[in-house]
Amino acid sequence: MAKITIDGKEYDSETLPEDAKTNMLNVQYCDQKVQELKRELAIAQTARNAYAQALKGALPKDA
Repeated sequence: MAKITIDGKEYDSETLPEDAKTNMLNVQYCDQKVQELKRELAIAQTARNAYAQALKGALPKDA
């Protein structure tokens, strides 16, 4: 019997209609996916910064 709060109102997740339960699960999945994508973006940004630094180090010094 888990309680969830939506727009300041508390609900018992066990007693929600099936379509509400499905939508709740979909919202939770989307929240998890957003967090996963944020982590992937942070990794990509870190890698990009490292590559940019390596590029600067590989450029000819006399240009």
